[in-house]
Amino acid sequence: MAENENGQERTEEPTTKRLDDARRKGQIPRSRELNTLTMLMLGALTFLIIGETMIDQFSQLMHMGLSFERRDVFNVEAMFQAMKVALGTGLTLVLPFLLVSLLAAIASSIALGGLSFSLEAMTPKLEKLDPIKGMKRLLGVKGLVELGKAVGKLLLVTLVALILFNAFFDEMLYLGRQTPKQAMANGGEILLWCFLFLSLGLIFVAAIDVPFQLWDHKRQLKMTRQEVKDEMKDTEGKPEVKRRIKQAQYEIASRRMMEAVPEADVVITNPTHFAVALKYDDSAMRAPRVVAKGRGVVAAEIRKRALEHNVALFQAPPLARALYFSTDLDREIPAGLYYAVAQVLAYVFQLRTATAYGGARPPKPGDIEVPDEYYHPPAE
Repeated sequence: MAENENGQERTEEPTTKRLDDARRKGQIPRSRELNTLTMLMLGALTFLIIGETMIDQFSQLMHMGLSFERRDVFNVEAMFQAMKVALGTGLTLVLPFLLVSLLAAIASSIALGGLSFSLEAMTPKLEKLDPIKGMKRLLGVKGLVELGKAVGKLLLVTLVALILFNAFFDEMLYLGRQTPKQAMANGGEILLWCFLFLSLGLIFVAAIDVPFQLWDHKRQLKMTRQEVKDEMKDTEGKPEVKRRIKQAQYEIASRRMMEAVPEADVVITNPTHFAVALKYDDSAMRAPRVVAKGRGVVAAEIRKRALEHNVALFQAPPLARALYFSTDLDREIPAGLYYAVAQVLAYVFQLRTATAYGGARPPKPGDIEVPDEYYHPPAE
């Protein structure tokens, strides 16, 4: 079982943060065997598509390079011009293979580990020059697997090469009896088949290497239980820091809540233990909304603010408790309390009109009934 520097076993799966940090450092699964296989296969397909055109151009290049006037041999400028044309034509011939190889290397890397660019991975590290750590890497699981792959590839390529040599031996000997153009065409066909069979042979190596690279990458990122706990603390914060943050959030919410009390239509009280401030605008709200609520000291502060700004106070203990326990701050009241709250608001609005225009004071509602399911606090 893998262990860390403290001797603790790495038994826990890597967390999301661990995986993200590894990707940022450039630690992602990669398979050189998959890259090699993809490049060979796509190179063979490219040769299959443009092989005939490529051989014709190569034939023309050889003809141009081997046939020139005697006077051109002594003309430095003419020879340089011929070399320039030959280099340009040669680059044109190999350019498709270079582009395909580049695309194959990028595509195979993205297919296995995804796209990643990390400057940290490119930074030289002196620890890689440590001979002791180097020996550990060579004698470790990954080093032994790499040695096994190298030996396996050598044996596999040798075996495929011997089979191909035996299969095409007569045809390769016969190339010397053909015209240059025929020899190049048949030689290109032989080369194509060799490309394909060598690529197919490497499929077995890649099929072993890809799962191993995925497994080894995950193994290296495994964590001890203590590392998981430490990461949770760093991610979620230490308990004392979380308490300070929660306290700050509570103070900010309390300030905002107290600032909303002057805009309320009524504050329903217990009368001393609970206080809930309601606001209702029939043009913008479907139902009355709780803009402030509290118990104990907070309730006393809400009542004080309400008196300072001439907000109506209405004493209804069951309704105050029901609103406090059933409705979150800045949320509309539940449908089950519509009727009870409507009685209170109707009285408050009538009282406000009578006070403004000198009318008769409306009668105060009697006992306001609250459904039983709203009266008791929710079970925790």
